[in-house]
Amino acid sequence: MNFKAHLDSDSIFGEVAAAASELNVSAYVVGGYVRDLILNRPNKDLDFVCLGSGIDLAQAVARRLGNLPVTVFKNFGTAMIKWHDRELEFVGARKESYRKESRKPIVENGTLEEDQQRRDFTINAMAISLSTESYGALIDPFGGLKHLEEKLIKTPLDPNITFSDDPLRMMRAVRFASQLSFDIEADTYEAITKNTDRLSIVSMERITTELNKIIESKLPSYGFKLLFHSGLLKKFFPEMVALHGVEYQDNKAHKDNFFHTLQVLDNVAKVSADLWLRWAAILHDIAKPATKRFDKEVGWTFHGHEDKGARMVPGIFRRLKLPMNEKMIFVQKLVRLHLRPIALVKEVSDSAIRRLLFEAGEDADALMTLCRADITSKNNEKVARYLRNFEAVQQKMIDLEARDQIRQFQPPISGDEIIKLFNIPAGPIIGEIKEAIKEAILEGTIRNSREEAYELMLKLAAERGLYVNEESKN
Repeated sequence: MNFKAHLDSDSIFGEVAAAASELNVSAYVVGGYVRDLILNRPNKDLDFVCLGSGIDLAQAVARRLGNLPVTVFKNFGTAMIKWHDRELEFVGARKESYRKESRKPIVENGTLEEDQQRRDFTINAMAISLSTESYGALIDPFGGLKHLEEKLIKTPLDPNITFSDDPLRMMRAVRFASQLSFDIEADTYEAITKNTDRLSIVSMERITTELNKIIESKLPSYGFKLLFHSGLLKKFFPEMVALHGVEYQDNKAHKDNFFHTLQVLDNVAKVSADLWLRWAAILHDIAKPATKRFDKEVGWTFHGHEDKGARMVPGIFRRLKLPMNEKMIFVQKLVRLHLRPIALVKEVSDSAIRRLLFEAGEDADALMTLCRADITSKNNEKVARYLRNFEAVQQKMIDLEARDQIRQFQPPISGDEIIKLFNIPAGPIIGEIKEAIKEAILEGTIRNSREEAYELMLKLAAERGLYVNEESKN
């Protein structure tokens, strides 16, 4: 690859090179940008290393770009500039040493080679020179280019030292393997299996950041299998590990719910990039181990796993430092409802469809995507039959929604209106009337319209000895 031609085609490299020349320092673009340039992947984050002060270089570049603001992280010796839609980060070359109880390094000034040695993987340890005498030269002391060609994740130094020093790199190894569809080199993988206990010194926030990137990859099951077989997964997500395994009794077995979950996750990933829909796939059967029972007549059952699973979601989100907001509520809702559409395949009643639309609300489409993904079997004919039946349910949902507009249901009569109309204080009777109107709409006894709801309200009120306060009409 002609790196010089690429540098010449992008003005930022000329500006950094000129600023480095002004300061009489050597500068290099390093790391992920170089990797992605070779892989022809987009990357708007550029990391620059210089043999000198990264902060001084950043300030010199900022002046050349029109006196842009510079964000300085003095404790780390780094600086960052936002330029158009790109982030430019600058640092002086460093060498690092570690204490056993912390993944935060002791940092000293170093050479370019020492800076490359401290990086996590060979594919992230390449640099391109911006110095006049070697402009555009690739500096690749650990064979990163070869490993990109071989689709291999490998550490620059002894992987046991690399992972013991900074255990988050084990998660990053799996993340890059999953994102790039690469293998982890044998010695590197073995070192992960030996150092899983070291993950305990890493904050859950950092672990979950890498986990989410694995979940967002094209084939997330690959990353989860690496996490599982290496022993990393059980260190932070034991509930998912508990899904693994098949138990036999009276020659009856259940499916392996771990691998079923991964298939559902991959099925969702084929049709949606939504991280939280993918989390719903991960957690939809999470309570099966806790609800597993053997019935001599029907075999293995998991009754109530959807409700128990929904109750488990907040605790899992809290422990994994996932957001305790509407994202969690969305996942919890889908876990709780994920069996409902499939159950409707056997008996499609308007009432049941309305109730599902009411409970799913604006998340009905996401729920149906999850339910489609949940139809897994080695019997292709069985899958095709389920999907055909599912089409009928979905069409019924579309037809009823168009007619009844249940998904965005709002009570046609408000509690305040009932209080004023009948001149009564707030109390249980208000809720009873509103609930009866809602039930009548969901059952199809009346349409979802104000006129029919109003008539029913008058009837319900009269049954309770309430009559319209004539003054309220004025």
